Amino acid sequence: MQEAEAALETFAIGWEKRYPRVVESWRSNWPRLSSFLRYPEPIRRMMYTTNIIEGYHAQLRKVTKTKRVFDGDKALLKLLYLVQQRIANEQWANPLLNWRTIYLSIEILFKDRLTHLD
Repeated sequence: MQEAEAALETFAIGWEKRYPRVVESWRSNWPRLSSFLRYPEPIRRMMYTTNIIEGYHAQLRKVTKTKRVFDGDKALLKLLYLVQQRIANEQWANPLLNWRTIYLSIEILFKDRLTHLD
């Protein structure tokens, strides 16, 4: 955590004159921005390398951006449903790399929140 604060100060020294509001925002929101540093490295890596919702939305936009006109709301919903089915079958079928390690770390940190199917 101290290394991150030192890096923030190094960042501030180089950029504060040019972007004072950005540096001030980082400093004032530091407790929230740095909260992910409390998690073990495998969980942190998962958090900053996989943005599942943004990726999902990007795939939906990719399909719908070329289609300008739909017959109605139902046609759009059908298309989005089919895209979602394809995404679920092709991409969400594979587990994350090192998922077992990540899951065990989550299990230790949040043991009271996880429910097991025993």
